[in-house]
Amino acid sequence: QKVDESLPVSAPPKPSSNKTSGTGVLSQMKKKFSVFMKPRVKSSKTDAANRSHCDSRHVEKKKPHKDPLLQLVSLQRASGSWLLDADLAAVLGKTREEVEKAKPGQAKQEVWTTILALIWLHGFKKDQKEEWELLSLKAALWLNDQNASFVPECVAAGNALLACSVEIEALGI
Repeated sequence: QKVDESLPVSAPPKPSSNKTSGTGVLSQMKKKFSVFMKPRVKSSKTDAANRSHCDSRHVEKKKPHKDPLLQLVSLQRASGSWLLDADLAAVLGKTREEVEKAKPGQAKQEVWTTILALIWLHGFKKDQKEEWELLSLKAALWLNDQNASFVPECVAAGNALLACSVEIEALGI
């Protein structure tokens, strides 16, 4: 590449030497924000009565209650499947042990839990189908790619476990 030599070249600006004069930007900022930079005084026991009941240091930390549908959505893997864990079992309204015990014979755990999630969606969240329809389609595609055996048995056992009556055709598998 050719450099245009007709353009004027200016030298970079020289650094300011006003470090001790107090007129620099940093010193002005320090003055303005000095109120926020003062050390906090520890409160005494007598100050506790005057403390607001909303003082965040004394508020119990509670786990936020999640909507079961949102929780199920967050548990779906990128592949479209679900893995069995305590959180998924809780969404289904069961314990992990109950879900494991109801799994038909030789069915793969991931196939079983994915079918359970689909049954739960179709059985309990039918009114919100617009929100989970694509999620369900992704899971059904994953199940079809697995060429899984025992699918009818898993659907029957899943319906029994969750007290639903969702047809296999409704699941898209």
